[in-house]
Amino acid sequence: MTLSIAHLGPAGTNTETAALAYAAHLTQTTHQEVLLCAYPNIAQTLHAVAYQEAQLAVVPVENSIGGSVAITLDSFWQLKGLQIQEALVLPIAHVLLSHGESLEQLQTVYSHPQALAQCQDWLERFLPSVRLRATNSTTEALQHLKLELTAGAIASHRAAELYNLPILAEDINDYPDNCTRFWVVGLQPRTSGTYLSLAFSMPANVPGALVKPLQTFARQEINMSRIESRPTKRSLGEYIFFIDLEANTANAGVCSALEELKDYTEDLKIFGNYNVLPLPK
Repeated sequence: MTLSIAHLGPAGTNTETAALAYAAHLTQTTHQEVLLCAYPNIAQTLHAVAYQEAQLAVVPVENSIGGSVAITLDSFWQLKGLQIQEALVLPIAHVLLSHGESLEQLQTVYSHPQALAQCQDWLERFLPSVRLRATNSTTEALQHLKLELTAGAIASHRAAELYNLPILAEDINDYPDNCTRFWVVGLQPRTSGTYLSLAFSMPANVPGALVKPLQTFARQEINMSRIESRPTKRSLGEYIFFIDLEANTANAGVCSALEELKDYTEDLKIFGNYNVLPLPK
């Protein structure tokens, strides 16, 4: 049976590159036939799994320069049943594409907000006067280049090759070790892996409310590798906390901590155990 994997499109996005690499990994290890399905934005990509239009999805969750991808975290909290199957780490190299002949000719640069953030210092240094315009993906930004000779777009080398577009500047991300972490998402719970992700909201916004939940991990000597807060969207000052742990639910101490966590939280969602798969550049 063919396995369908949803991803952010159109063809040429970094998410598609991660999905292609993961598909190759699956084909090599399980001999499974894989079909990639492009969606216009990250939210629809995750909806495809939640509503069983696709069996898996690959979505970006965090970049080493630009930080967390808010729409991924928000969608995970809002949608029911999403489970992380694996994490992928992909090195990212951005280039500036344009039909213009020089940087001085450019008036507007288009790209996904994450790509713009990852190249912020370079843009301020070499293109301080250009208008920055956000798009749903790095490859969606390319559609502006045919119509605007004074426009540039930040995308990947692969996108330049796919769409036969000239590269005006290379290696424009602010730091050379630029990596994005993706989650492979499905509906089947995973119970094996070295990482565990979860999220919870608090019953009241009072001093020290977050201390007790975090102490449950400290008492069991569980390392917390990441914590991120997102607004509940119900009231100013109320937050949802997303946490990554170096833990496995097969461990008795981890199970005890998760059970105790219920006493200190309003809503608690466990997104599953998983491993991290580095991808080649």
